[in-house]
Amino acid sequence: MNDLTPLRRAGRHDREPVRNLSRRGFLEAASGALLLGVGMRLSPAAAQARAEGPAAVAPKPGTRVAAFLEIRPDNSVRLLSPFVEGGQGINTGLAQTIGEELDLDPARFAVECAPPGPDYAVVNGLRMTGGSFSTRSSFEAMRRLGATAREMLLRAAAAKLAVPQASLTTEDGRVIHAGSGRALGYGELAAAALALQPRDDVPLKDPKTFRWIGKPVARLDMRDKSTGRAVYSIDIRVDGMLHAAVQHAPHLGTEPEAIANEAEVRAMPGVQGVHRLPGAVAVVADTWWRARKGAEALAVTWTKPAPEGVETVSAGFSSAAMLAALRDSAAPGIPAEQEGDVAAAFAGAAKIVEAAYDAPYLAHAQLEPPSAVARFAEDGSLDLWLPNQMPELFQQVAAKVAGLQPDGVRIHSPMLGGFFGRHFYYGPANPFPQAILLAKATGRPVRVLWSREEEFGMDAVRPLSFARFKAALAADGLPVALQTTAVGEGPIGRWFGALFKSPVDSSVVEGLDKKPYAIPNRRLDYVKVPHPVTIAFWRSVGHSMNDFFYESFLDEIAQAGGQDPFALRLALLKDSPRHRTLLQTVADLAGGWRRGPFTAEDGTRRARGVSMASPFGSETATIAEVSLKDGEARVHDLWIAIDPGSVVNPAIVKRQVESAAALGLSSTLLEQVVYEGGQRQARNFDAYPILDRERMPRVHVAIVESGAPMGGIGEPGLPGVPPAVVNAVAALSGSRLRSLPLAKTRLSGA
Repeated sequence: MNDLTPLRRAGRHDREPVRNLSRRGFLEAASGALLLGVGMRLSPAAAQARAEGPAAVAPKPGTRVAAFLEIRPDNSVRLLSPFVEGGQGINTGLAQTIGEELDLDPARFAVECAPPGPDYAVVNGLRMTGGSFSTRSSFEAMRRLGATAREMLLRAAAAKLAVPQASLTTEDGRVIHAGSGRALGYGELAAAALALQPRDDVPLKDPKTFRWIGKPVARLDMRDKSTGRAVYSIDIRVDGMLHAAVQHAPHLGTEPEAIANEAEVRAMPGVQGVHRLPGAVAVVADTWWRARKGAEALAVTWTKPAPEGVETVSAGFSSAAMLAALRDSAAPGIPAEQEGDVAAAFAGAAKIVEAAYDAPYLAHAQLEPPSAVARFAEDGSLDLWLPNQMPELFQQVAAKVAGLQPDGVRIHSPMLGGFFGRHFYYGPANPFPQAILLAKATGRPVRVLWSREEEFGMDAVRPLSFARFKAALAADGLPVALQTTAVGEGPIGRWFGALFKSPVDSSVVEGLDKKPYAIPNRRLDYVKVPHPVTIAFWRSVGHSMNDFFYESFLDEIAQAGGQDPFALRLALLKDSPRHRTLLQTVADLAGGWRRGPFTAEDGTRRARGVSMASPFGSETATIAEVSLKDGEARVHDLWIAIDPGSVVNPAIVKRQVESAAALGLSSTLLEQVVYEGGQRQARNFDAYPILDRERMPRVHVAIVESGAPMGGIGEPGLPGVPPAVVNAVAALSGSRLRSLPLAKTRLSGA
């Protein structure tokens, strides 16, 4: 058996590949840039080969036209995107944004993910796809890129036609001289245009003249996805490739000691070898099915975990024990938000309301299984195909695993089969280090593909979370003070603590802080209690549970003060016209607010719940209409009003809100990762149910463009769903559920 364990297992106390990564180091690691000549057609391999020259370093990310655009002879454009497409529609949005200023129909764009390079660090000096940040972080830069390219084409045309530049216009890929009736295609001008010095003062279009921005342009990837041409990581094949399947340790942090039947497995049809990996064993074979059968047959003895405790994933570790540790923590909190005099407000309160809320570990439960392909070239450099949200980060980590410099690793970023926060670097939750080690050991390209069971066992999970609330009410029933304590650990602190040095982990408190409600005295404390398991970002991150906590407790405040929950929110938003407008918009969308219970036209007894959320620079208001049947909540309608400031493609906004609502409802009703005896109990969808067609409600979306700074889209539709549903359930049942999912409780009417 080959021992492929040169690196320490990236467990809870071994995160140096990420935590030692400073902002400067992050950018230095991404020292390559794409040196792509406009008008030239390069293969992806050639483009990456040219990406690593020092002369390619851009003066400012997002400004070098040649790094982004290849204008072809037929006037179509190949765009190298700084972002990864994973169903959120960023490729289409970029084509609309650049095409608007370039005066080129977005349908003419072919968009690919760019290789690592500083040109693409357009997210506050970093490069990532996440946080619902892609469009809003790059909108102005991409508009300017398109406008700059258009101006360079106009200058090149003026020189070629020997006419004043002011006499030229453009129209969908052509430069036109109306005076002589002559026209030149962008492809004819591209080489000359690239040789020109770009101007820094190119004016942008008046938004009133937009043809594509703000319009429901059809998605560029729709045809490929519907005809099976879309290429995901699991579709990658390279010459000479072997296939690997993996059996992971039953307890995180333990290692293989011995294999009782190694010789028998090696003799199985197609098997090429058996290998020891950090925290796992692998079988390499000529097909993945043969590799999987071999991996499943391995009789492995593993090292023993600690017997008890929550400091590690011990033999006695459980979700219940972790929740108890969060509840029982007596550590002092770090103030995350303070306003007014909370103590004085509580001393003079007419009534005090207290409650505690929790939400479970959640899996990403993606349909795309984790995979990676690693291939070493003759010169020792490495090609790596893998789903990811940060190519430069994965390049640096892969280089460390392979024993190379970052510029010796070429990262290929295929389309993702969904994001959900799954495709950041989470140490043992990622298969690409295994692919690198196996490719090095075998001398062949290797594809690692995790089975569904291995995925469920190793997926990095949304943290189990806990929060305490205490509110002071005045005699009129309105809240005058709110004390909140958030206990736990979040993915920002776990994985990016070196970049974001605040003592407060924003991913633990977001959704609890910066609320728009006029509660004059507030204090929010953060108490860190680390998780021993591998935690991760999950769609809408801290908002996914914290808005449930906060907005549910706000309904408790309303009930204690004799207030209608909708009217209370309106009253508390007296100083925020934007939020009042949004709340009224969702009520109008739903045909008016009524809490209930009431009898619907079909005779069912129903109620409605309302909530608001401010995730990722956008604002949302949500109403859910719910009934109870056979002890379960049935959601009939979700009405969601979203104000992202402004939008590029309203059709994509609507679809993203709908999909986020589905995921939010799935987590509300059904989902939870349960640990017992140090192991996850669900290893496939049979034991980890997700929302099905029968439970999917009608989703109605209203977009409000307030003109505020552009916000995110991919995640904001989710956080308002859990509290709206739970608030409706409370109206129906007469009891308040403070722990998700609802499937844990048999529900009945009041």
